[in-house]
Amino acid sequence: MESTLKTKLIGSCKEDMIAFFQSHPECVEETIALAISDDQPFSWRAAWLLGSCIESDDKRIRKHVPTIIRSIKSKNDGHQRELIKILLRMNVPEKYEGLVFDLCMNLWEQQNKDPSVRMTSLKFILKVAQKHPTLSKEVTALTQDRYLESLSPGIKKSVSKMMKEFIR
Repeated sequence: MESTLKTKLIGSCKEDMIAFFQSHPECVEETIALAISDDQPFSWRAAWLLGSCIESDDKRIRKHVPTIIRSIKSKNDGHQRELIKILLRMNVPEKYEGLVFDLCMNLWEQQNKDPSVRMTSLKFILKVAQKHPTLSKEVTALTQDRYLESLSPGIKKSVSKMMKEFIR
């Protein structure tokens, strides 16, 4: 028998899922466990729900950051994107920043990856590089043509805009 959370994740519209999550704080741990699992179609949806509902540096998520990081590599594109979005909302401890930075660099460099995964990865890369200016040359190299050629004109424009804001 499926849990109430799973039933909501699969059978509800966005607004209903968010309302359920916000009114049932006891479901946070189950949502996190689902988000890092491979129990599809629930896992991706749970990650999306967390990313849609958590506060900046949400205290309920902090202790799970290392587990979220470790789970990203084995997920499919959309699931990776949603897990990285969660990390973007968190203050990732410095001891894990390098690990996530490298993971995101790897995802950005994979031209066959879904463009939304690559863009979300680039956002995390830029977030870390803002804190560590010594990375700016490495980050600037990420906009070489070979990294951009598989992207649509709209996404290229977004990357250009992000880089301009980064350089300021």
